[in-house]
Amino acid sequence: MPNFFQKMRSSLEKTRKQLRSGLDAILSKFVNIDDELFEELEEMLILSDVGSVTSAVIMDRLRARVKAERVTDAADVKDLLIGEIAKILGGAQPDVPLPSPTAILIIGVNGAGKTTSIGKLTNLYMNQGKKVIVAAADTFRAAAIDQLAVWCGRCGVDMIRHQENSDPGSVVYDSVAAAKSRKADILICDTAGRLQNKKNLMEELKKLFRILSIQFPEAHREVYLVVDATTGQNGMNQAKVFKEAAEVNGIILTKLDGTAKGGIVIAIQNELKIPVKYICTGEALDDIQPFDADAFAGALFV
Repeated sequence: MPNFFQKMRSSLEKTRKQLRSGLDAILSKFVNIDDELFEELEEMLILSDVGSVTSAVIMDRLRARVKAERVTDAADVKDLLIGEIAKILGGAQPDVPLPSPTAILIIGVNGAGKTTSIGKLTNLYMNQGKKVIVAAADTFRAAAIDQLAVWCGRCGVDMIRHQENSDPGSVVYDSVAAAKSRKADILICDTAGRLQNKKNLMEELKKLFRILSIQFPEAHREVYLVVDATTGQNGMNQAKVFKEAAEVNGIILTKLDGTAKGGIVIAIQNELKIPVKYICTGEALDDIQPFDADAFAGALFV
C-alpha cells in the first residue's frame, strides 16, 4: 500500500515536473545568490499558479532566511524554498478524529467534485469505524441526487433524499432526525453549488446553518469547501466567494492528479487562511488523504 508521500508525489506529477524542471533550470544557471535568482524563482512560482501575492511573500521570506543564515550557494536555496512553502501550508498537521456527533456541510461550485468527495469522505470515515449518514441537500442540480445515491450505495450508507427542486432545509431537517435516531457519528450534507447570485447562496447556507444550530446543537460542525485544482486561480476566486458566504474551516482539493496547477494549494492557504483538510489523488473510492503539509511541500520538488 503506497504511503502518503508516494501517493502525493504521484498525484503531483504534472505540477512537480513543471516546478522541478523550472527550479533545476534556474539553479543550474547560478552559482551565487543574487536578485536575478529571486526574480526567476518568483516567476516560476507564479507560472505554477502559486499566484503573484503568495509568490512575493515566499520570496520575501526566502530572502530574509538567506540573509539570516548567510547562505551563499545557490544550490542550497532548494531546501530553503521547500521549508518556506511548508511553513505557509502550516507544517505537519495531525489528522485529528472528528468527535461524535459531527455535522459536515460540503460546499463548492458544481463540477468541482463535491459528489465524489462525499463518497470518498464517507468511505474514509467508515474505515475509521464511524457510522455515517448523508443528506442529499443539493436538490437543484439535475441528477445530483441520483449521482450521490450511487456513491452512497457503493459505501453502503443511508442517504436521506427528497424530490428534485424540494427545499434543501427540509432535507437537512429530516437528515438530522435520522442521524439522531440511528445514532450516527457523522452527518454529511451536500449543498447546491450556485454562484450566479451570491446573495441567494449566502441566504441558503445561513438557513442550513440555522437548522443545524437549532435541531442539532450538540453536533460539532465542519464546513468543507471543495476546490477543483485544475481551475487554478479561478478556484481561488471561487473560494473567496464561498468564504464570504460561509464560515469555511477546511478545503478539500480535488483532481490534483490531473493538473500542473497544484500551486493553488499554497495560494489558498496563504491568502484565505483556510487549511487544506483533504486531497483527492485519483478516481478510486479510497483516493483521498488527510493533508500533510510537509509531505506536500517535499513532493513538489523531490
